Amino acid sequence: MKNKNCRVIYFEEYIHINGMNQYLFHAGKKADNQVMLFLHGGPGFAESSLSHMFQEKWEEIFTVVHWDQCGAGKTLIKNPDKYPTMDLLLKDLFEIIQYLKKKYNKEKIILMGHSWGTILGSVFIKKYPEEVAYYIGVGQVINMFDNERLGYEKVRELAFQANDKRSLKILEGLGDYPVGLSGIEFKKKSEKLREIQGKYNLAVNFNLSAVIELIRSPIFKLTDIFSLLKIDKVNKEIIEYWRKFNIRSESAEYKVPIYYILGENDWQTPYVLAEKYFKIINSPHKKMYLIPNAGHMTMVDQPKLFFESLLEINLNN
Repeated sequence: MKNKNCRVIYFEEYIHINGMNQYLFHAGKKADNQVMLFLHGGPGFAESSLSHMFQEKWEEIFTVVHWDQCGAGKTLIKNPDKYPTMDLLLKDLFEIIQYLKKKYNKEKIILMGHSWGTILGSVFIKKYPEEVAYYIGVGQVINMFDNERLGYEKVRELAFQANDKRSLKILEGLGDYPVGLSGIEFKKKSEKLREIQGKYNLAVNFNLSAVIELIRSPIFKLTDIFSLLKIDKVNKEIIEYWRKFNIRSESAEYKVPIYYILGENDWQTPYVLAEKYFKIINSPHKKMYLIPNAGHMTMVDQPKLFFESLLEINLNN
């Protein structure tokens, strides 16, 4: 792995956490910057190999650490028989934060969650607020049932306006979506919905250019693709948790500062749900950033505006 930009911090490692070797990727331009731990999406979709697409500017103000969770990415390849649970992921996250605090001599760590990572991050900061300096949610999940219902209605409306009979037929084939589905069935149908949403730029579109970007990653290995093929098998319990998640079932009281960075075109995790929930949050400090012309991969779609949001958050802490 070549350090083309001569970063002060730039390395991969596996650390032994809760009985397995788990993958971390560190990058930063200053040794004394605050440490941000990035919680990837999915469940089971490690974003470490896509980090070159969005985080170079971040490294000016943060040491950014990516963790491939149990059941995802390079950690999955090392531990193919380890099946994650929510309790296990929370324990893993706690131990990784202890490791990072010691390694970088920090009292607290910043958490940024993306998509599924916002579920893990939101639950964690309620359980261990003393470990976290502040939390940033990107593509914040509020309630998966409402999430899918709104996303379905939005893309159906656009397909109807466009007289897109093929897409309407696929949507009709989903039935009374998302009512009465088990975890894996829910995920399979959500993937079909994502294909139509992607066509209308409402969700991430994993096309050829996305595959090329993955291969261009300085940390890419062929096994990264193989790990994607195993996601559903190893993450069944997590997918069920994801399906049932409703952040509103808990108090909106938080003991850490809360920041949401939302894409105005994000209907994969509809920004309107996060925007509404954000209004009732009570925390030491909070601010929401709504980024125009950006979707679910907000940091890729509008990198300059995203970084300006991070810069302001950093200056206020």
